[in-house]
Amino acid sequence: MSMLFQRIVSKLQGLKPICLLKYCTTVENQRKIEDIVPLISKIQYNDEKNFYQKPRQVWLENLNTIEEKKLGLITLHPHIYAAAPRIDIIHQNVRWQRMYRWVSYAHTKTRAEVRGGGKKPWPQKGLGKARHGSIRSPLWRGGGVAHGPRSPTPHFYMLPFHIRIAGLMATLSIKLAQDDLHIIDELEIPSSESSYIEQLIEERNWGPSVLFIDSYDIMPTNITLATDQIKHVNLMPIYGLNVYSMLKHNTLVLTEKAARLIEEKLLYHLHRADNYKSNSFKLNQE
Repeated sequence: MSMLFQRIVSKLQGLKPICLLKYCTTVENQRKIEDIVPLISKIQYNDEKNFYQKPRQVWLENLNTIEEKKLGLITLHPHIYAAAPRIDIIHQNVRWQRMYRWVSYAHTKTRAEVRGGGKKPWPQKGLGKARHGSIRSPLWRGGGVAHGPRSPTPHFYMLPFHIRIAGLMATLSIKLAQDDLHIIDELEIPSSESSYIEQLIEERNWGPSVLFIDSYDIMPTNITLATDQIKHVNLMPIYGLNVYSMLKHNTLVLTEKAARLIEEKLLYHLHRADNYKSNSFKLNQE
C-alpha cells in the first residue's frame, strides 16, 4: 500500500503546474463570457462615468430559422433598459392612452329640445296648484334633463412630456427584466406562410402575442404577409412605440437598429438643454 502511494506522489510531482491549472475549477470560472461569445455590438457612451449600474448585455437572435441561434452579445444603455420599474408612471401612461381616444356619445335633451310644452299648463294663480310655466321642465316626468351628458364629449388631455419618456423607459426595462424583450438582427424570414411565425413563436416560448418593432415603417414582404392573418402578432415602426402596446403584447421583439434608435432618441430627451422641468422626476440620481 505504501509503494502504491509513493508511485502516485511521484507521478504528481512530475506533472507541470500548467497541466494542474488547466483542470482547476477556479481558473476556469475566471474566463469571461466575451472570450467564448463575441460582443458584436458595443457602443462607448459619453455618460459612462455617471452609470450606477452595468450596461445590459443581451443576446442577439435570428429569425431566419425556427430554432433559436445566439449570434452574439450586444450592450444596451442602463438608463434606458435598466431604469427603475415605476408602476405608477406606467399606469399614468396607460390611463392617458385609453382616455385620449375615448369619446362619450351619451346625450340628453334640455328643456328647450324636448318636444311639447309650448304653453303654460294652468294659470299662475287661483287653482291652488304649484306654479309651472311648461310641462317640459326638468321637474316634470318626460321633461328635459338639467345637467345631463352632452355628446360628443372628448376625454382628451395631454400627459407631461417627461412622464411619457419615463413611461417608455420603465416599460422597456420591465420587459427586459422579465425576459420578454428580445433583440434580433433583422426581420427577414425565409417563408411568407403564417405557420412559420406560429412555429417560431411556439418553439421559442415567446407567448401568445408578439409585437415586432423595426426602425422603418416599410417591413420585409415575407413577415408582412406571414403576420397579416395572425391577429395577435403585430408589426410596428419605431415612431409608433408606446406603453400601452408594449403591455398589451406578451413579448416585445426589437431589431438591433430599432433598439439603438430607441436609445438615441430617449437619451437625447433625457439630456436635452430644456430638461430642467423634469429634474424632480429623474429616476437615477446624478
